[in-house]
Amino acid sequence: MNSLEEWVDEVNLSGKLIVAEGIKDIRGLRGVGVMNDIVSLSRVPLFRIIEELAEQEVIILTDFDKKGKELYGKLNSGLQQVGAKVDNKFREWLRRNTKFSHIEGLRLEIH
Repeated sequence: MNSLEEWVDEVNLSGKLIVAEGIKDIRGLRGVGVMNDIVSLSRVPLFRIIEELAEQEVIILTDFDKKGKELYGKLNSGLQQVGAKVDNKFREWLRRNTKFSHIEGLRLEIH
């Protein structure tokens, strides 16, 4: 992946469920063209999301600030405990290759 556009294409091709923090993050992902199903953490307790996503393949796209990193840690560990497969390559690519600390900011990068 050499650009955000390629990142979006690969995310879409993966077909994996995305876990994001809130509505603004979902808007940011949709704004750059992500078509995958996205689950928001804003309205459901974390343990319930972990239970519901057991045995699935997911991409965790929480923010890169302190709160987002904490959420990522809890989600990653909880999901792996219930047999989910967490694909970290998309999160890592964003962290290393964009200047954004918040997922909602992605919509600004491509336009």
